Amino acid sequence: MVEGLKVINLKKTFKLSAKQQKLEKTKDKVRKAVDGLSFEAYKGEIYGLLGPNGAGKTTTLRVIATLIKPDEGDVIIDGLSVVKDAGKVRGKIGFLTSDMKLEAFFTPNYLFDFFASLYGMSEDKIKSRKEELFKMFGIDEFAEVKISDLSSGMKQKTSLAMSILHDPDLIVFDEPTNGLDVTTAKTVTDFLLRMRDEGKTIILSSHVLSLIEKVCDRVGIIMRGKMVVEGRVDELTKEKDLETIFIESAREVEFNEKRTNSN
Repeated sequence: MVEGLKVINLKKTFKLSAKQQKLEKTKDKVRKAVDGLSFEAYKGEIYGLLGPNGAGKTTTLRVIATLIKPDEGDVIIDGLSVVKDAGKVRGKIGFLTSDMKLEAFFTPNYLFDFFASLYGMSEDKIKSRKEELFKMFGIDEFAEVKISDLSSGMKQKTSLAMSILHDPDLIVFDEPTNGLDVTTAKTVTDFLLRMRDEGKTIILSSHVLSLIEKVCDRVGIIMRGKMVVEGRVDELTKEKDLETIFIESAREVEFNEKRTNSN
């Protein structure tokens, strides 16, 4: 298998304000969001990243997407470092998050042309790629409708089209089906499988365990910023479902943490 992504001993901390310390009932002035995380993902593979809220999933994905820099460690994508070669890396990745908000005043047609121009795509390439993606996601008839007037499902499909318009080698999705109806979620799921079959590397973070079990080849479960379980989904779920594995992992981490603190 050809490696598409390598996360190497990733570490990232954030300073806590006095208010955050009070809310979290801690005297710690910094939070370890990611603490020595390492894993690989391969071309033609969907890698699922699981973890409870605050486990470090989104921070990890944002480091991969070059949105934030790690304190230590690195991420290598097709031989390029997100620390040293961030500009080049951005041309190779597509990043979609449920928090992604498109400018409400503009139309899908205008936004597609605008974002495509930022990647330096030719007019012919922009036209052919737009036709392909708008047809795939059913955006055609809404191409000249303002984003503010689109349904939530169509907004998500438009965001998805914008995130992969430059045909990236690595696709990073943070909760891509969050809040979507069944039909739209199915469209996104089918897209993920299609991109995998085309040889793309896909990193998927989701709270929907059934989605992870359905589409992911391998999965990594992180707790407190560290990898606690990793393996092929079909092998891990031979005797237990993913929900059971997840809950047992969380309990074990909590138990070990309490035992360490008591000592």
